[in-house]
Amino acid sequence: MEEIVELREEVGQFKEAVTSHATVDQAIGMMVALGRVTPDEGWAVLREVSQLTNIKLRNIAELILIWGRNGDLPSDVRAPLEEALDKYGPTQIPGTPPHP
Repeated sequence: MEEIVELREEVGQFKEAVTSHATVDQAIGMMVALGRVTPDEGWAVLREVSQLTNIKLRNIAELILIWGRNGDLPSDVRAPLEEALDKYGPTQIPGTPPHP
């Protein structure tokens, strides 16, 4: 019986990992499309925003996907995102005023 409980927990962890990975991959795709960066640079952008905001990378990815659906991105994430994308070339995030 204990083995069944352990296996169920392990399956749950695998499901969560797969979902998290898909979310991060989709957010990287948004960085590639909107920021015109490579997938590796998109990953670096997400990682940097996560570090700058002290928000887990998976949660940053979720916020970016929500932003893609409804156009709403918290300002405490938007500014670090613009900063990170600017490192790979001048980028204007849709819906924000131009840089001075």
